[in-house]
Amino acid sequence: MAGIRVRARRRAAMVFGGALALAAPMVVVGGGAAQAAEAAASCNVTTGPYQRQVEQFLGRPVDGVQSAADCAAIQSFQATHGITPTMGYAGPLTWQTMSIMLAQRAAGKNPNAAGQCPTDLGRIACVDLTRQLSWIQDGATLKYGPVAVRTGKAETPTRTGLKKIYYRNINHWSTIYNVAMPYAQFFDGGIAFHSVEKSMWNPPGSGGCVNMTTADAKAYWNMLGNGEDVFVYGRKPGT
Repeated sequence: MAGIRVRARRRAAMVFGGALALAAPMVVVGGGAAQAAEAAASCNVTTGPYQRQVEQFLGRPVDGVQSAADCAAIQSFQATHGITPTMGYAGPLTWQTMSIMLAQRAAGKNPNAAGQCPTDLGRIACVDLTRQLSWIQDGATLKYGPVAVRTGKAETPTRTGLKKIYYRNINHWSTIYNVAMPYAQFFDGGIAFHSVEKSMWNPPGSGGCVNMTTADAKAYWNMLGNGEDVFVYGRKPGT
């Protein structure tokens, strides 16, 4: 009889656990049920200061109150972009990341509407630190982009001003950080355009370089060359 009661309790626990999983769906990259349970346990059920804004961004019901489903959606967003702690809390860093994304979307196909990047120098690569955007224009004509980029953090900022590409190496290796820097195009000391294998919205930022996706870095490599102008302006949020 004792054995039967133990098995019954185990079955009940499994059913109850399944109901919780359905009530709070979660994106889990590998690890199965054990990792899902661990992620659910780490979810912060506290309502965050940017709850309504984050709910709206994620397409959640906007009620300003944290729910298990809200937490799961926020946690998935944080995990995708390397935002830590990855606990589903609608805090300042998560909302800052979403705000940058909204500003990038608003740029559309006219990123230089305010005329802050020079239009009298011919072909030029523009880098807007405020919106974390870059594009290539020729005069006032947009040639490529705009695309999301990942620039320097507070300790290692991407310096502003008018620069020129002076060295290119398609298979560059950084001896400072001991990492690959594919499609590297240097324009300011050790600062370069190059590709990385991580989210463009991964905080806090780079060591000063302008990080890009492989596709975008390759396009910049094909469209730019030594002596081409680069203009960096604005200020990265949070720096």
